[in-house]
Amino acid sequence: MAAQKQHNTIHWFRKGLRLHDNPSLLHALRTSRHVYPVYVVDLDWMRESKIDCGSNRWRFTIECLQDLDVRLRTYGSRLFVVRGRAEDFFKEHLKKWKISQLTHDIDTEPFYHTRDETVRKMADDMGVKVVNYVAHTLYNVERIIDHNGGTAPLTYRKFLKVMNEVGKPPKGSETATVEHFAGCTIPPAAMQDGKYDMLTLEELGMRCDHPAKFVGGETEGLKRLEEHLIEKDWIVKFEKPKTSPNSLLPSTTVLSPYLSFGCISARYFYHELDKIYAKAKNPSQPPVSLHGQLIWREFFYTAAAQVPNFGTMAGNRICLQIPWYKNSEHLQRWRNGETGF
Repeated sequence: MAAQKQHNTIHWFRKGLRLHDNPSLLHALRTSRHVYPVYVVDLDWMRESKIDCGSNRWRFTIECLQDLDVRLRTYGSRLFVVRGRAEDFFKEHLKKWKISQLTHDIDTEPFYHTRDETVRKMADDMGVKVVNYVAHTLYNVERIIDHNGGTAPLTYRKFLKVMNEVGKPPKGSETATVEHFAGCTIPPAAMQDGKYDMLTLEELGMRCDHPAKFVGGETEGLKRLEEHLIEKDWIVKFEKPKTSPNSLLPSTTVLSPYLSFGCISARYFYHELDKIYAKAKNPSQPPVSLHGQLIWREFFYTAAAQVPNFGTMAGNRICLQIPWYKNSEHLQRWRNGETGF
């Protein structure tokens, strides 16, 4: 039985910048009269957190958002690109748009847990239902942690053992299509609101004069993925140490940025590889195979879920604390190749 379309919903795009395997978006479309797709850019938080992104990364981000916006407009929708704190935006627009439901992917890192709890409490206080699903990782990382006795496996061998006991990752959900968007609209006033138009490099005070070698977005990501899936013999024999990191042309898939931004689904990639491996004799195995690369990704996401400041040394309980010293003269000599070694 089809779900009753009763809600006004904000779907909060974060890392899952795609229409395929996006169960939170599908839930929003199946249960709502109006769905407002939103992406939040919080530059103040990035500065406070000392997250410094260069023009190439920002260009890739904007290309991902542009591609998503084009896909949404195909179905009579659009992407609202919000500047500022997510909490401030939701505080205003849950009321303004008469929102009764908020949907989004589950993020695994401790910081996002804190932010999402703040937003959830706000939504609860305003009578807004919050619905979220796993989509950025192969598994619900909490399931892996629970199976390991409440702690994240901190060696690859241990992670593989737990993964084999848990079983293969679940398959991804279907792609959102015109049938899902049918009967799901955005009021004309919001559709035409220029305040939330696309982010630009000029707005960020940046520019990229050289052409992009790798264009961001779901369209390009899926194209690259399908091109690699055709090369079945290459996939079966792929071993990470035997690639050429110094080659002028990439000798790997170059799918990492598309996976990182959620332009392509890790689960979709995993199960497409699984079909190829099932028909092959003696395919390469983790940790060196392409499956192995996706499992490395999952391993680190799972570890990071329990370790605050996982990406830094300071405040990271599992990282070796090295007493670095600062000497500007020595640093300058190193830069100039004048160390004497």
